[in-house]
Amino acid sequence: MTHHTVPSFAPDAPGMHLDPYPAFARLREEDPLHRSDLGYWVVSRHEDVRGVLMDRDAFGQGDFVGNVRLFYGPDFDVMGQPSYKWLSEVFLMQDPPHHTRVRGMVTGALNARRVRAMEPRIREIANDLIDAMLARGSADIIHDFAYQLPVRVMCDMLGIEPEDPRMPAVIGAIAQSFIVFEARALSVVELATANEQIGILQRFFEELFEQRMAKPCDDLATALVQSGGQEDSLSHDELVTVAIGLFGAGFETTAHMIGNAMLSFAREPAQWQRLVDDPQGMAAGAVDETLRYESSLIATYRTALKETHLRGETIEPGTKVLTLIGAGNRDPRVFDRPDDFDIGRDAKKHLSFGGGIHFCAGAELARLEGRIAFEQLAARMPTLKAKVKNPQWREGFLFRGLSSLPAIW
Repeated sequence: MTHHTVPSFAPDAPGMHLDPYPAFARLREEDPLHRSDLGYWVVSRHEDVRGVLMDRDAFGQGDFVGNVRLFYGPDFDVMGQPSYKWLSEVFLMQDPPHHTRVRGMVTGALNARRVRAMEPRIREIANDLIDAMLARGSADIIHDFAYQLPVRVMCDMLGIEPEDPRMPAVIGAIAQSFIVFEARALSVVELATANEQIGILQRFFEELFEQRMAKPCDDLATALVQSGGQEDSLSHDELVTVAIGLFGAGFETTAHMIGNAMLSFAREPAQWQRLVDDPQGMAAGAVDETLRYESSLIATYRTALKETHLRGETIEPGTKVLTLIGAGNRDPRVFDRPDDFDIGRDAKKHLSFGGGIHFCAGAELARLEGRIAFEQLAARMPTLKAKVKNPQWREGFLFRGLSSLPAIW
């Protein structure tokens, strides 16, 4: 171990959200099991990140209240904050048996058959968005395409009208309330805003499910309402919690993936030309390579559920572990030339969908949306190029994406 030579890792270090990869590489090569001054361990090599994410016996979410209080102090009223109370009920933040029950119903409703059946509609949405960009003659890839595609897909799946006048407020509420996923102490203003915005989301989805209970439709909202038997079906509160999580995760990370890809293509025009020359042959590989090279989720936390030994160190029960997915995805022990963006490589061993019982429930949908997006953009806008100077990365650490990406063609 050489941790005495490596500065303590901090997610909010200056410049980290602009380019985390130099810090990731130093940890991965010099101190792969790093003890941060913030009180948690940091793992950065592919095998260790994957090992922690896959080991359901040794690592999980642990004590939610205790985990949040690590950042605020022992007297912080975690469950008195509506946004944190909501987060505590999201199955992603829970361990079995509750996680198993709720996730099973979500994956049952969001099954492969339902996702595959969406392909024609997703392609139609993508082409409509491209038509609009071509008609305008200019575009911001993030606002005009990357966000619009998965938002409209999620609206279709849940049976929400995209033109609903409440939708701008709902989309804005996702960004302002999902900040509670960031494992840090929020400012007074941030927390107050998150609490207010989660209320907007809860009221919106409460009304949606009340409508589906009274009048079922052929959509995911109805499938969720009807999932399970009388004894294990989702309660009304659970339905609302799941829907907010699905809707938010269903467009936020996919939007980041598309935007991150288009920035990477602009920086590596030879890779864009490979996609243009063979959209159907290269698009699926472009999705995996984007997820590896510039993942929408670059880190996630776990808690040690029992005494665990890793790289000669003892990790005590209750200790938090930060898994650096973005570092593992660029581990030269697994990927040749890991800092090169190469859509022809086999990038399927990337870690961006997590692992084990918390493997992303929407992975198949995200892959489908990404593949269609890249196929259609390359086929219909072959000269598309994003402006790469001073990219506008969003603030925050765990989720990596752009707030704006102007493009020309």
